[in-house]
Amino acid sequence: MQCKAKALASSLLALGIVVVVAACGSSSSSNSSAGGGGASTSAAAAATTASGATSASGGTSTAAAASGTPSWCGSKQITFALADGFGDNNWRKITTGEARDEAAQCKSITKFIYTDGQGNTQKAISDLHGLAAQGVNAAVVFPDAGQAVLPAIRDMYKAGVVTVPYRVFPGGKAGTDYDYYISTQFQQAGELWGKWLDTALHCKGNVINLGGPPANSQSLAEYQGLKAAIASCPGIHIIGTTPYYVTNWDPAQTQKVVTAVLAKYPKIDAITTDFGAALASAFSAFSQANRKIPAIATEDSNQLSCDQKKLHFPLFTVDSQNWMVRTAVDFAVAKASGGTIPSSTVVPQKAFEDSLTGKPHPVECVPSLPSDAILSSHLTHTQLKAALGE
Repeated sequence: MQCKAKALASSLLALGIVVVVAACGSSSSSNSSAGGGGASTSAAAAATTASGATSASGGTSTAAAASGTPSWCGSKQITFALADGFGDNNWRKITTGEARDEAAQCKSITKFIYTDGQGNTQKAISDLHGLAAQGVNAAVVFPDAGQAVLPAIRDMYKAGVVTVPYRVFPGGKAGTDYDYYISTQFQQAGELWGKWLDTALHCKGNVINLGGPPANSQSLAEYQGLKAAIASCPGIHIIGTTPYYVTNWDPAQTQKVVTAVLAKYPKIDAITTDFGAALASAFSAFSQANRKIPAIATEDSNQLSCDQKKLHFPLFTVDSQNWMVRTAVDFAVAKASGGTIPSSTVVPQKAFEDSLTGKPHPVECVPSLPSDAILSSHLTHTQLKAALGE
């Protein structure tokens, strides 16, 4: 994997925030990761999403912050870090944009450091040790490798760094191994998919389930929720590899998996996956196999929505939750800077688009945005383009 350096947004420079990208390490790994995000109850600010809809969210929108300093931003000046286990796909780039936008609301953050583990567990561990050595005051961690990075997370915490892992559970316990863990209920996403499939398939059909890396907690929980939701429809069968086909949340691997399942199974009525953008990139496999795209339940993606508008397959999405990182930022900064600690570490899942009912939103395509944009993001269109390097 190539190391890519990105220029800082002028708005961050204006606020005096410096982003330091860690040096590139080894690109070899079997632990690459990419997926997912969440809704927070930590702040009741309304944020305008990329699709133009307004929704309650965790974090502070740029507009809301313009009226004053958010409560989670204390007076003590701090150095803040965002440590990614893997940063080189659209979901992570947008999520990093969300974190930078949130951090920009707090003038007490004098330095913003970003590290990318590049899907390499050892590099991710080294990055965490390096942040502690640099004197970082607060760090938000996406622990892609799960428990393998827990000792490094614990070391940061013991060294006095306010440490907040989020989204992927690293093991351990808050107050012992880190300050807070910001979680989302992935099983809810699977349940939402399954309930929609019950209706979309009229309780009868074959379903292929795609997930991320082997044994990751997100895909496993989604599978459990999916199974529970379709239990009332014995005519719906999850076929092939269970709990899920491993894609590593990688578009190229997803295309290989889709090509293989199309060759093996002549009847596929639906596909569920926790990375809709990767599945959309594999749609050419259907045309090559002369097969119709089945019903799809996944996370939202601009490319996926635009394809649905052209190809008219049934589509249901849950919010991709890139802005879940804002909740993690709020918790970390609040404790390190002396601000008000938000109220909840749990981020619920929620539906985003439904082509059958149009609720809570109809499928929306925004051609002016990059195909890999995510419309449930709370970044503006201009910020989305910047986060994706366009």
